[in-house]
Amino acid sequence: MAITRERKEELVAIYSELLGKTDGFIIAEFRKMSVVKVNDLRKRLSETAGGSYSVTKNTLFRIALEQNGWPVPTNMFEGQTGVVFGNGNLPGVAKAVQAYTKEKDNGEFFIVKGGVIAGSIFNAKELESVANLPTLDEIHAQLAGLIVQPASQLAGLLSAATSQVVNVLQAYLQENESGDEEAA
Repeated sequence: MAITRERKEELVAIYSELLGKTDGFIIAEFRKMSVVKVNDLRKRLSETAGGSYSVTKNTLFRIALEQNGWPVPTNMFEGQTGVVFGNGNLPGVAKAVQAYTKEKDNGEFFIVKGGVIAGSIFNAKELESVANLPTLDEIHAQLAGLIVQPASQLAGLLSAATSQVVNVLQAYLQENESGDEEAA
C-alpha cells in the first residue's frame, strides 16, 4: 500500500527528530517479530539504557540521514528494518541489544546488521566492542573516583604530617621535662 507524500514528509521529520536526540544508532532486521516481542524490546531499551526502537521505512530513513549529515550505511537497508537509537547512551543500549539477541529465539527474530556511532559505520561484529564500552554512569563513577582519590591521598598526607609534628613536639616536651627534673 502506497503512502501519501505528506505521510512520507512526516516520517522523515520524525526520523530527523530521533536523529537529533541520539549519539548513534543500531540497525537491525526483524523477521516475524510479534507485537509482544517488539514491546518487550522497547521496554527493556527504555528502562535499562534510555534507548528507543523504531521500525523505519528504508528509503525515508536514508533521506533523513542525508538531511541530518549522518553517514548512510546503504548495505544495511535491506528487508524489514528497525533502528535502535542510543539517546546519549549508545554503549548501554548496545549492551541491552546484545543481551536481548542472546536470549532464546530472539536472535532469530532480531538480527543486528550494524550501526553508526560518532560518524563512523560499524558492522554487527563491532557492536560487541561498542557494548563493552563503559556506560555514562560508569564513566561518571570513574571520574568521581579520579577526583576523590587525590583528595583522600592529600588528606592522608596532611594527617600523617600533623601526627609527625605532634610526635616531635611531644618528644621535645618530654625531653625538656626530664631535663628540668634533672636540673632541680
